[in-house]
Amino acid sequence: MSRRPRYDAVLFDLLTALLDSWTVWNDVAGDSRTGALWRNTYLAITYGQGSYRDYETLVAEAAEACGLDRGLAARLAARWAELQPWSDAPAVLAELASAGVKLGVVTNCSERLGQLAAARLGVPLDVVVTAEAAGAYKPQPAPYSLALQELRLEPHRVLFVAGSRYDIAGAGTLGMPVWWHNRVHMDRGDQPAPMAEHDNLHPLVGDVLRMP
Repeated sequence: MSRRPRYDAVLFDLLTALLDSWTVWNDVAGDSRTGALWRNTYLAITYGQGSYRDYETLVAEAAEACGLDRGLAARLAARWAELQPWSDAPAVLAELASAGVKLGVVTNCSERLGQLAAARLGVPLDVVVTAEAAGAYKPQPAPYSLALQELRLEPHRVLFVAGSRYDIAGAGTLGMPVWWHNRVHMDRGDQPAPMAEHDNLHPLVGDVLRMP
């Protein structure tokens, strides 16, 4: 028996909710501890940035703030094509698409790196919105709003799958329900509770599709 979607579309954070960007960051940094420090510093800088400023510059500034070589940012970008989807991501995306659900990503990234990363999924997307294209970084409203405009859908008809805790309030402020794929068990801090939180993507299918 076929299942009927609860939502017309699902938007995803790209670099954390769908792709394992942590592994490449850690490898470029030299170890997981240094990689986590660099990545978390980058997240703090980026999410506090607001208007778009060159993505690779922000990554370099984060490295420098951690006492690392700014050149690590260029090395990371050079390995962007090595990003791998989480093991369950392609099948989940394919199942949602087969049910008629539109798919898209909203990513804090440059246009070049965002398109390159999206292609790593191996699944066609209806919308790819980068911070560069939107002119602002999440959790500012502009990236989420641009994705909704491109989908031509009302916020309540679009589920947002967060990768970072900051997406919870960012997407939720626009009226989208938020489902958190907390793969690496990040602390939610003072962010509002999402509609669901899981460390894998499999439950998403049941939350989006329902029996008629």
